[in-house]
Amino acid sequence: MGDYGGFRRTWRQALREAVLGARTDTKADGLANLVEPGCEKAYERFELVYSKQQVQLQLLYGESQRAFESQTRESLRITVGCVLSNVLRDARLTGTEPNRHLADYLGKEISGLRARIDQDCALAVSRGINVGLSLGALISVVLLIVPLLVGAAGLLDLLRVEVGCSDRWSLTGAFVCGGVGAFGAVLSVLVRLRNSGEELTRRRTNGDRGAVAPGQMARGMRHEGVYRVFVGWILALAVYFLLNAGFIKLFDMPASPAQICADNGDGQSTTFWGFWCAVGFLAGFNERWAFGLLDRSNRQERTTRSTVQASATESKST
Repeated sequence: MGDYGGFRRTWRQALREAVLGARTDTKADGLANLVEPGCEKAYERFELVYSKQQVQLQLLYGESQRAFESQTRESLRITVGCVLSNVLRDARLTGTEPNRHLADYLGKEISGLRARIDQDCALAVSRGINVGLSLGALISVVLLIVPLLVGAAGLLDLLRVEVGCSDRWSLTGAFVCGGVGAFGAVLSVLVRLRNSGEELTRRRTNGDRGAVAPGQMARGMRHEGVYRVFVGWILALAVYFLLNAGFIKLFDMPASPAQICADNGDGQSTTFWGFWCAVGFLAGFNERWAFGLLDRSNRQERTTRSTVQASATESKST
C-alpha cells in the first residue's frame, strides 16, 4: 500500500505539473551560487571582462528558475553550470581584454539557452490553451447531455411542466446549435494558434516587451480557452433565436418544429438537425469577433503608436 500510495502521489504530481506547471521555487538562486570552490577570483574577472555576457547569463538563469516544467528547470540549471565552469576554467579568461573565441562561445551558449526558454514558454501557452479548450468542450458536452437526461428521466412530468412537441424541438435545436457552435469556436482558436501562436509567448510589461512567467501564461490561456468556448455558445444561440424567431429573413429554413410535429418527423428531422448544426458551427467559428485573444498586444501597440503620432503632430502644429 505504501508503494502504491507513493506511485499515486507521483502520478498526481505529474498530472498537476502537466496542467498547471511546476511549483514556484521558494528560494531563488543566483549565478554566483554555481561557482565552484576555488574559482571565486576567476568569477570576479569574468564579471569585469565579460560583463555583458555575465549579465545575460544571470538573466537567463533567473528565467530558467521560472520554467514551466521542473525537468526543464533542472536541465537549464545544469547547462548554465557547465557553461560557467567551462569559462572559469578557460586559460583565455586571464587576459585583460575579451577573447574573441571565448566571447563567441558564450554568445552561442546564451542563444541556445534563450531558444530553450522560448520553447518552454511556447509549451506553456500550448498546454494552457489546450486545457482551457478541453474544459470548455467538456462543459459543452455536459450542457448538451443534461437536458436530454432530464427529459428521459421524466423530471418535467414530476414537476408538472408541460412542454409541447414544437417547444421540445425548439429547445433541443437551441442546445444542439449552441453545442456545435462551441466546437466551432474551438476549431477557430486552433486554426489561429497555428498561424499566430508565437504572438502569445510575448506580452507587454511596463511598455517593454518582456517574457512573462510561463505558469502565469498557461493560467491566462486556460481562462481564455474556456472563455472562447462560451463565446461560441452565445454567438450560436443568438443566431439561432434570430433566425428561428423570424426577425431576420435571409432564406427559407428547410424545416421548422411545427412542420416536424405535423409530419411526425418523416424526413424533416434529419434536415432540421443538419441545418442548425451547420448554422451553429459557422456562428461559433466567428468567435474572433470577441475581444482579441491574439491581437491584444498588437492593438495596444497600435493605440500607443497613434497616441505618440498625435502628440508629435500637435507639438509640430504649435
